[in-house]
Amino acid sequence: MPTRSTPSASIDRRDLDFLLYELLAVDALAERPRFADQGREVFDAVIDTARAIADEHFAPSRRRNDQEEPQVVDGRVQTQPDLQATWDAVAASGLIAATQDADRGGMQLPHVIASVAIAHLEAANVGSASYPMLTAGAANLIAAFGTDAQRALWLPPMLTGRFSGTMALTEPDAGSSLADLRTRATPVGDANDGTFRIEGTKIWISGGDHELTENIVHLVLARIAGAPEGTKGISLFIVPKKLVSPDGPIGGTNHVTLAGLIHKMGWRGTTSTLLNFGEQGPCLGYLVGAPHQGLAYMFQMMNDARIAVGRAAMAMGYSAYRYSLEYARTRRQGRLPGEKDPGKPPVPIIEHADVRRMLLQQKCAAEGSLALVLECALLMDEEETAPDAGARARAKLLLEVLTPIAKAWPSATCQEGISNAMQVLGGYGYAREYDVEQLYRDNRLNQIHEGTNAIQALDLLGRKVTQQQGAAYAALVARLDGTAAEAGASDVLGSMARALRVATGRMTEVTAHLVGVMRSDPARGLANASVYLDLVARTVLAWLWLRQAMVAERALAAGAGLGSDEAFYRGKLQAARFYFGFELTKNDADADLLLRNDPSAFEMRGEWF
Repeated sequence: MPTRSTPSASIDRRDLDFLLYELLAVDALAERPRFADQGREVFDAVIDTARAIADEHFAPSRRRNDQEEPQVVDGRVQTQPDLQATWDAVAASGLIAATQDADRGGMQLPHVIASVAIAHLEAANVGSASYPMLTAGAANLIAAFGTDAQRALWLPPMLTGRFSGTMALTEPDAGSSLADLRTRATPVGDANDGTFRIEGTKIWISGGDHELTENIVHLVLARIAGAPEGTKGISLFIVPKKLVSPDGPIGGTNHVTLAGLIHKMGWRGTTSTLLNFGEQGPCLGYLVGAPHQGLAYMFQMMNDARIAVGRAAMAMGYSAYRYSLEYARTRRQGRLPGEKDPGKPPVPIIEHADVRRMLLQQKCAAEGSLALVLECALLMDEEETAPDAGARARAKLLLEVLTPIAKAWPSATCQEGISNAMQVLGGYGYAREYDVEQLYRDNRLNQIHEGTNAIQALDLLGRKVTQQQGAAYAALVARLDGTAAEAGASDVLGSMARALRVATGRMTEVTAHLVGVMRSDPARGLANASVYLDLVARTVLAWLWLRQAMVAERALAAGAGLGSDEAFYRGKLQAARFYFGFELTKNDADADLLLRNDPSAFEMRGEWF
């Protein structure tokens, strides 16, 4: 049996340095006041710390996390024993508070560096990484929309890891249709202090119950009595598992009751819960912000979470890619076509062209998705810290249109990549003794949670491309056209630049056509939205690969002193060529389908199945 040894579960550091400092120039962020005390040395130290935590605490327990699922013992949720030390290591590192202000005890890091740090944890063991990721998201929302008193009470214990956090949106009968949620919020007294009684049931609450922390802070969507129907009547509440007094001590139960654990195909280390609020006694919740504005507040956390889903998918795809690459370099089997001598030794399977094809697909999926996730994280930094209002506005627009792509595309293309990793390993890839099988199961969830990929497609076509009279879409096209123009001057990259220009034009033609259909018949116009998302995503990834190819070509043209970096840059160029030849060309068939508004799915009837 071939060895099970695997390289570090962390993302390749040379690729990270390339993307962060050669492509995105994130070290320039240190010139801004918010990051004035930082720079590449600080950024690299944070990344090194995250990688060390991933290697020491997360990676060794990935398999155990999967095999020893959370269970209820004597009424309490019991997680596998290694998880406590893993949580404690992350809490001690300060990564939960990575982007928070320094005066709150945060590290005040750029989002792009914090994203890289968390990605290392997700690549190593996503089932454990979800707990700090969810807590950071909940703390960010309270920091953005809570009162001063709420920030003072809840943020210190959350940011230091004493408390963990969740978001509780989904209900058993409502699913992704938040307009139909029925959890009720009733004022306590005159509710002048924002205190309400919460009654209802939430499902699929990741991290919803465990014994890792002293308390769990749930951010719950509920409807105040008399509120408007639909999404306009939803409010947001802080609902702790245990009550906390204004001076900090933890009191008794708040009657947030575990109704059951849900056992998923993957992410088995993360508790997935069904929670009842107020079923066994009064459950108190504290209004965040204004009444009926909860969904708008929650969307900040949801948008961040959607990019985080894409990051987690990338991380798992990257881990599988590195695993299968190492395997292909060391596993010997067969001989090359044309070799007639059976006495010749078998060759490493990486010598077979079809194995290299599968590895190239994985490289494009993993490294392209990483570039997309980091681009989005940098746009978050631009939106918050760019020196002029125009740059901040452009960043916001571009982030709006890229968010559904950043969630959906990595989850789909990296699933294909992990499938190819499994294929490279052959029968061993399908065996539980090897890591790829678990990565395949873990990543499959990323196409579902935080809004299914179909919902992301509806959001992209139904909202984002028409937002502000098409301003977000126009901002994207401007960036694509700018890169194509810059690369067009290169003899090496000219054909790719032309292909991107053509793809962008076709994308715009399709977009105009579908927007026109939606004006008269929204259901028909949106019927093939998933195909549209694929078309736009492939074009965006072509843009990101062309940008990487431009950096690589300049480095190779400079020539002297490249050393081992020459192979790295040539790998980037070859991956870009592969992407344009094997992936972007799929847009031709999708564009034809969308322009004729293929009615096959739309006109199908349930009784015909």
